Amino acid sequence: MVNFKEEIAKLIAAEVTDLEFSEIQSMIEIPQDSKMGDYAFPCFKLAKVMRKAPPLIAKNIAEKIADNPLFEKVEQVNAYVNMFISKEEFVKDVVEDVLEKGDGFGRSDIGGGKTVIVEYSSPNIAKPFHIGHIRSTVIGNSIYKIYDALGYNVIRINHLGDYGTQFGKMICAYRHWGNKEDVINEPIKTLLGYYTKFHEEAEMHPELDDEAREIFTKLEHGEPEEVELWQWFRDESLKEFSRVYKMLGIEFDSYNGESFYSDKMPRFVKELEEKGLLEESRGAHIVDLEKYGLGVALITKSDGSTLYITRDIAAAVYRKETYDFYKNIYVVASQQNLHFQQWIQILELMGYEWARDCVHVPFGLVSLEDGTMSTRAGRVVFLEDVLNRAVEQTRDIIKEKGVNTDNIDETARQVGIGAVIFNELSNNRIKDYVFSWSKVLDFNGETGPYVQYTYARCASVLRNAGEEAVKSAMEKGLAGVDAKYLTGESSYALAKLLYRLPQVVAEAGEKYEPSIVTRHIVDIAQSFNRFYHDEHILVDDAEERAAKLALVISAKTAIKNGLALLGMETPERM
Repeated sequence: MVNFKEEIAKLIAAEVTDLEFSEIQSMIEIPQDSKMGDYAFPCFKLAKVMRKAPPLIAKNIAEKIADNPLFEKVEQVNAYVNMFISKEEFVKDVVEDVLEKGDGFGRSDIGGGKTVIVEYSSPNIAKPFHIGHIRSTVIGNSIYKIYDALGYNVIRINHLGDYGTQFGKMICAYRHWGNKEDVINEPIKTLLGYYTKFHEEAEMHPELDDEAREIFTKLEHGEPEEVELWQWFRDESLKEFSRVYKMLGIEFDSYNGESFYSDKMPRFVKELEEKGLLEESRGAHIVDLEKYGLGVALITKSDGSTLYITRDIAAAVYRKETYDFYKNIYVVASQQNLHFQQWIQILELMGYEWARDCVHVPFGLVSLEDGTMSTRAGRVVFLEDVLNRAVEQTRDIIKEKGVNTDNIDETARQVGIGAVIFNELSNNRIKDYVFSWSKVLDFNGETGPYVQYTYARCASVLRNAGEEAVKSAMEKGLAGVDAKYLTGESSYALAKLLYRLPQVVAEAGEKYEPSIVTRHIVDIAQSFNRFYHDEHILVDDAEERAAKLALVISAKTAIKNGLALLGMETPERM
């Protein structure tokens, strides 16, 4: 696909020798109002070096480049050179590129095979996989897909919360009130019940806290009975988590959690000590980061036990030594901002030059309409329940509206789960939000079901056209579509959005922001629907029909590829 900004920069550079090519290219803008052109070049910066008024400079440049076949029209408006790309050449180039690349449209080799690690989801073992976890899970999965599309070698890590004092409490509760059959039948809900009961009982019987601490100490020292129970809780939890991941279509390359790094931490406590970074404070050991505005980081408690920060240092070094990452991305709630700032600063003080290649991607929190969630109080909304309810309600809507689908259950699954994912990724990730059933399952407006319906509409147009007509459109499109039939306002607007998809994917990767892709796919869907209503697609004239069908195929491809980057599927009938 032609890089129009680059081609324009070459033309301007031939007339403006006082600026570097890269600077000229960076100055080229896309006007918000399309009436001002497809691209614009402001000349204010040239006034000083060329010793002319900006409008005169703009007039001179406009006159020099106006005859180039790249443009339909070039105008000077005050200090701007406004350029209108030749619609036929533009649309022809876009359609040909999309048809040629197919499922690869939107992908690039920006990453050049460099390794990127994305850590996401990371639920706690033996605790509910609740609606709060959907943020890290879905945002992280989309970031993985975006970086994969940018040509990086991506390692997906689920850093399970499978260690810590809570396991002492869980084992203690199980021994007092537990039942093996209940755990096997409903592991997470049963273990949550034990955990909740432990905290209720501990308020009246504080000695339970001492018992739980002793149990965790035994676990740390590898006592067989405690290790066996811990492993059982972990295995049962993973079975339940895997069921939810399967519903979301999510996989991981590694489930190495906190427990994996337990035997690796002493090396780094010793290293901190040897490098003069460790200080004693009331029996505990700290790293003083006050001069960096980051307070004090606790490394080991007074009883010698380590904390999250020590494990994260060990994990980062292990990942660098194992994968030699280009970036090590952590998709973790904004509540942990200080934690990440502290341990990355410590890594840097320890002399690890790659410390700043560890990137925290924060996101806002989820709350319930009637208040915050609390695992201890048992007030949670299970993610699996959310997904199942979304699918069930979608199935009801499909039946109610008499939607023409080959498989109601499959379509309900694709659309229902897609609605939940899209809802998560439609807004900037840093925003807090209140979980609302009515909002998640609202299928009107700028929603996942709306975009999926647009994709199905594209598929319907192609079915109605027939196999021979679609085949002809593909062949003519690849050979050079007759774009004179695609110069209308809605056709051109759609082509411009398709053209921008690869740039949008790159921007989303750079900013770790899937919502940039989400918003763009909504724009493409809305633009296609305008084209669908404005144009008669299945006309009698074979050349015109082929051109318009080629644009339909292009839009269908772009929507499918864009939704795939969000982790969503695309039903052919809806």
